[in-house]
This record gives sequence, structure tokens and C-alpha cells, in this order.
Amino acid sequence: MNLESFLFDRNINSKIIENMTKEELMRKAIALSCESVKRGGGPFGAVIVRNGEIVAEGSNSVTLRNDPTAHAEVSAIRVACERLGRFKLEDCEIYTSCEPCPMCLSAIYWAGIRKIYFANNRGDAAEIGFDDSFIYDQIPLAPDKRTIPSVEMLRGEALSAFRLWQEKEDKVEY
Repeated sequence: MNLESFLFDRNINSKIIENMTKEELMRKAIALSCESVKRGGGPFGAVIVRNGEIVAEGSNSVTLRNDPTAHAEVSAIRVACERLGRFKLEDCEIYTSCEPCPMCLSAIYWAGIRKIYFANNRGDAAEIGFDDSFIYDQIPLAPDKRTIPSVEMLRGEALSAFRLWQEKEDKVEY
């Protein structure tokens, strides 16, 4: 199946597809990125797969939803978790039209997704105005040295919630 057939096959979004090749799954993510641009979103798409079946799709809708976290990967993770009824996706893989940004990469790790396949890389994204290198550069800095200043306050009071968590016997670890 080629990219053009993905772009024009509208039924593909309404059903789970079994046993697609890795290339077909990536073409689906790419098709979602193209559709997103046509709808006014960013040029990013993602597909989450479990046991050869698509369980979720997502595309970038930051500008459409006025939500800076509405990246393709995060959107797909939200759908997958809701559909599967769990917050861990250890038995899933993600196909994304571009190397994940720092936020999406973190979300993928938090979800426990076992493998990432991507098409465009972060250099390609930077060339069209999606340069996340400044965020990568901020992460290792001490909070008070970052571009957005961070000030620690009321730590002693806030630790009460942590103590409650530690003492809670029926907590769900994540």
C-alpha cells in the first residue's frame, strides 16, 4: 500500500487494521501528518500498534485545539490508553512521522512503549521551523539557570503529599 492510497482511503481511520508491514504503518503515520497540515494542524502523525493492530492514531492539533501538548504522539498515547483501559503500553510500538520532540519522547517513555519507529529526524524538523534543540539544552541545566527561571518554594508543606503517597497502602504504582 502506498502513501497515496492511505491519503485517499477514508475507511482506514474507522477500523483496526491487522498485520500491516512496518512500511505500511509508517506510511499511515505519514498520511496522518499530511492530513493534519491540510486541516490546519502541524505536519506530524503517529500510530500506536499492538500485536500487529493499530490501536490508536494521532496527529498534531496544537493550533487547532490551542493546546501546546496536542502533539501527534501524545494524542495517540491518550487514545491508546483510553482504548486499552490502562496507562502502560509496554506491549505497543509507535510509528511517528518525525523523531519525537522532548515532550513526546518523555511521554513515550512514561507510557512504556517498547519501540519507536520514525521517518523525519529532528534536523529535518528544525529546517522547517520545529527546532527543539533549545529544550534539549535546557534539561541538564540547574533549574535556576534555565531560560524560564524556576524558584523552589514551600517544599516542606508540599512534602506532606509525598508522605501521604508513601504511607498509602493501596496506591497504584506507575
